[in-house]
Amino acid sequence: MKEVFENEMKLEFISKSVNEAFARISIAAFASQLDPTIEELADIKTAVSEAVTNCIIHGYEDKQGIVKIISKIKENKIIIQISDQGKGIENIDVAKEPLYTTKPNLERSGMGFTIMESFMDKIQIESIVGLGTKITMEKEIKIKEDNEKEEFETILNK
Repeated sequence: MKEVFENEMKLEFISKSVNEAFARISIAAFASQLDPTIEELADIKTAVSEAVTNCIIHGYEDKQGIVKIISKIKENKIIIQISDQGKGIENIDVAKEPLYTTKPNLERSGMGFTIMESFMDKIQIESIVGLGTKITMEKEIKIKEDNEKEEFETILNK
């Protein structure tokens, strides 16, 4: 049986670093329907930024390709899938180690997967060498109490 989602969006763009901000803002706009806190939204944007940057810098290296994002909403959870058809990851366990990087010449910290794991509730990495990588992340948005929501709306309307 096919899983039913309340909303879904798909986005594709060329693997240029200028599109990383576009991806962050697009996902933030989509996630906003769940009424996340500023902190929850910042967590999502940071994780998306790391995943997209990985596709651009590591997946495609010095060539251009397409980065795909599919995001779904189910109840109070956002599921974000970011994929490329780049070179793939030889060893996911090694790539997930903090400070591991294949690009030590760039000002990169090697913390991408660690950051994604710390800001999202769940992360799954699938990769096939020569075919690409798919990262699926989930974050549950806490449901606000009615009085908190009213206070937040009051602040917004001032």
